[in-house]
Amino acid sequence: MFWVLLDNENLILGYVSGRIRRSSIRILPGDRVKIEVSRYDSTRGRIIYRLRNKDSND
Repeated sequence: MFWVLLDNENLILGYVSGRIRRSSIRILPGDRVKIEVSRYDSTRGRIIYRLRNKDSND
């Protein structure tokens, strides 16, 4: 589980989805991610995608 700071400055608790876990994609603090916010609890969400960094040389 990770604390995720959204673009609108809200802080939510995000957990890694099964697809990311199954693909062995590593998420580190500081990575930008796409997150699905729960419709029942807006302070929790599921990390569904790790975005590429714009400033890295990959």
